Amino acid sequence: MVRKDKRIVIEPMTRLEGHGKIEIFLDDKGNPKDAFFQSPELRGFEHFCIGRLAEEMPIITERICGVCPEAHHFASTKALDHAFNVEPPVAAKKLRELIYNSYIFSDHALHFFYLGGPDFIVGPGAPKAERNIFGVIDKVGIKRGKEVIKHRAYGQKIIKMIGGRSINPVCGLPGGMSKPLSEEERDEVEDMAISCVDFAKNALELFHDIVLKNEEYVDRIMDKANALNTYYMGLVDKEGKVNFYDGELRVVDPMGKEFTRINPKNVLDIIEEHIETWTYIKFPYLKDVGWNGLVDGADSGIYRVGPLARLNVADGMSTPLANEEYKLFYETLGKKPVHATFAYHWARLVELQYAAERMLELCREKDITSKDLRNTPGEPDEGVGVIEAARGTLIHHYKLDESGLVRLANMIVPTTSNNSGICISIKNMAKKIIKNWVVNDNLLNKVEMAFRAYDPCIACATHALPGQMPMEIEIYDHKKALYKKLRR
Repeated sequence: MVRKDKRIVIEPMTRLEGHGKIEIFLDDKGNPKDAFFQSPELRGFEHFCIGRLAEEMPIITERICGVCPEAHHFASTKALDHAFNVEPPVAAKKLRELIYNSYIFSDHALHFFYLGGPDFIVGPGAPKAERNIFGVIDKVGIKRGKEVIKHRAYGQKIIKMIGGRSINPVCGLPGGMSKPLSEEERDEVEDMAISCVDFAKNALELFHDIVLKNEEYVDRIMDKANALNTYYMGLVDKEGKVNFYDGELRVVDPMGKEFTRINPKNVLDIIEEHIETWTYIKFPYLKDVGWNGLVDGADSGIYRVGPLARLNVADGMSTPLANEEYKLFYETLGKKPVHATFAYHWARLVELQYAAERMLELCREKDITSKDLRNTPGEPDEGVGVIEAARGTLIHHYKLDESGLVRLANMIVPTTSNNSGICISIKNMAKKIIKNWVVNDNLLNKVEMAFRAYDPCIACATHALPGQMPMEIEIYDHKKALYKKLRR
C-alpha cells in the first residue's frame, strides 16, 4: 500500500521476549531518514534488589526473564562466588555447566524454530499468519515438528532434574550447588543428550537445505547493507574455544585482531554505559575506544555479543561436530570476523550442536555424580559474575555490606550490549527496503528481521541506572499536534 504518513510505528514488535517498538521517520519523498528501536517499559530490578540478602539474588534476578532464567541464576551465583571469595568444587562447576548447556540448547532451539527461523523456513514474504511455529511445522512436516517439541522438552527436563524446576531453577549457591546428580539421573541425561546431538545435526541439515541452497537467502545474509563492522565480545576457554559457562573474556576489533583478553571479573574496567532519553535500554561501549554515537567502525566503541560474536572471538569449538560446522561457516561466509548480521542464525545452530555435544561429554565425566558440591563462603565483599547467555555476554555486579546485604546491583545483559547494533541494523534495513511512501506488511516484517537475528530479550534489558533515569514526555492535543514536551 502507499501511505503519506511520515511516521511509521511497529508496536508491538513480534516474535521476541519482552515489549518494544520501532519508529521510522520518513522524509518528504517518503524515504526513511531515521529509525529507532525503543523499549517503553521500565522494570527496575537493579533498584529493588538493594537491601536484599545476597543469597536471594540468584532467585530474584532469574525472574527478570522467563526465557533465560538460568542465565541470570548462574551469572548471579558466579557473582556471589566472587563476592564471598569462594571457589566451587570441580564437580559443582561441571554440574553447573551441564545444566547450563541444556539451557542453551533449549533456548537456541526455541529461537530458530519459533522466533527467528520462520522468516527463513517459511519465508519473509509469507503471510504473517504463517510466519510462526505452525508455518514451520507445515513446511518441514509434522514428524520434524514433533522432534522440535520433544527435544526442547529434553532440555527443560535436564534443567528440572539438576535445578529443581524447569523454569527458575533453585540449585546455584555461593560456592557450589544444592544437590548431586544420581547415577540413574546421569543415565537418563546421557540418553537425552545422545538424542539432542542427532537433533542438532538434523537442524543444521535443514538449515543447509532451506537456507544455504537458496541463493536469495545467501545473498540476503551476505548483503553489505545488513552487515555492521563492530567489535565483538565473548568467553573463550584456555585453548581459545567457545565456552558458555567460564573462561577468559576476549574482545576482537572489526578486523578480527585481539583488542583485549581479560579475567571476566575485570570486565567493568573495559566497559562504560551511555544512556539516551528515548529508551530504557542502556548503550554499553568500550571505554578505550569511546562513545561516538550510533555508528559502526573501528573508531566506534560499539561491540556486539551473542552467537556470531562468540564464533568471531573464538579459535573454534571444542566438540568435533560443532567444530566442523564452525569451519564450514567461515569457508562459506568469508574470513573472520563475519560481520553479516543474519549470520547470527547459522552461528546459533553451530552452538546448538556444541551445546548438545558438551552435554554428552559432561554427563559422562566420572565426577559428575560426586557429592562434593560446595565449599564454605568467606566474608561478603564485591563480586562480578560473567556468563554467556544464549543472547550473549551477561554481567552481574554486586556490592555487599558486612551483613551480606546488597548495596549496589548492576546488570549488563546481552540485549543491552547489542542495543546499539540493533538500532543501527533496523535503521539500515528500513533505509534499504522502504522507498517512495510504499509501506506494507512484507516490508515491515523485513525491518523486524533485523532485530530478530539478535534474539533480543527486552525484559532483560530494561533496567534503571542508580539514581534517576532521564525521561521525556510528549503531550499531544486532540488534533495530534505536539502541545508540550516535559524532560527530566
